[in-house]
Amino acid sequence: MSALPAEDLSPEVAAVAASGLSKRFGPVVAVDRVDLRVEPGTVCGLLGPNGAGKTTLLRLLLGLVRPDAGRIEFFGRRPAPAPGLCGVAGFVEEPRFYPYLSARQTLQLFARLDGSDPQGRIDELLDLVGLEQKAADRRVGGYSTGMRQRLGLAVALLASPRLLLLDEPTTGLDPTGAREMRAVLARLAAEGVAVLLSSHDMDAVADICTTVTVLLSGRVVWDGTMDRLQAEAPAPEYRLETSDDARALAQSSSQPGVRAHEDGAGGLLVAAEREALDAFVLALGSEGIAVRRLAEVASSVEAMFLALTGGTAR
Repeated sequence: MSALPAEDLSPEVAAVAASGLSKRFGPVVAVDRVDLRVEPGTVCGLLGPNGAGKTTLLRLLLGLVRPDAGRIEFFGRRPAPAPGLCGVAGFVEEPRFYPYLSARQTLQLFARLDGSDPQGRIDELLDLVGLEQKAADRRVGGYSTGMRQRLGLAVALLASPRLLLLDEPTTGLDPTGAREMRAVLARLAAEGVAVLLSSHDMDAVADICTTVTVLLSGRVVWDGTMDRLQAEAPAPEYRLETSDDARALAQSSSQPGVRAHEDGAGGLLVAAEREALDAFVLALGSEGIAVRRLAEVASSVEAMFLALTGGTAR
């Protein structure tokens, strides 16, 4: 894929603007009249539970399936009917490659297919995604899921795209690897690249998202900036176990900003901001009720996600 010419990258033009996108597979409506806009230099989180329509929406944007209705524009232009999307790259589901090639050979192959000059670029990309020299020359068939995700990102970046569409890019990565992947995406956004990434875990991407679109059953149920989402989000939730849960529950009713109820797994589930929670814990101690366990089960942004999608805290 060739990069979009610099003169076409007006900051006033959205990297991707979709309106009324719909896709049906038989009786199943996978995407239902979705509007979406991603600006250059931002990271948009496409959030939703499994089966919400995230992957289908990315397939529509990448031209892998045709919409039944709706309109898509990249940088103010409708995509051409010819194969390839100018300035756009990415992957859906798990990236797959020839298992007998190494990561370096894979990048060389894609560079030749795209007609680009890989001189110096391949080593730079391997280093960027964390595939060091030894791993870069191993056969991809022996790679873990996380390593293939890293290679998928490197391949997507070969042509220096201005828009990245990524489906669950941290799948298979350990916490350190996932943090490194998010740091790479944040760096790309800081350089002006627009990033649209899907995830079913809001906490995993909240720290890098500029905007968020939440899907449920193919429909947009929330759309806006991360700042607005955090402002509208309910209080975080905690699991609390005490020496006397019944008395602790009764005590919670007199504590401002604290909502508590019995947890079916034992103990209490408490929703409260930090200051209110601190006051509640101190009040329990003054009543002779010992706190035996206090653990966060849902941050405020995850609580918002759960409220929007009808999920329950872990």
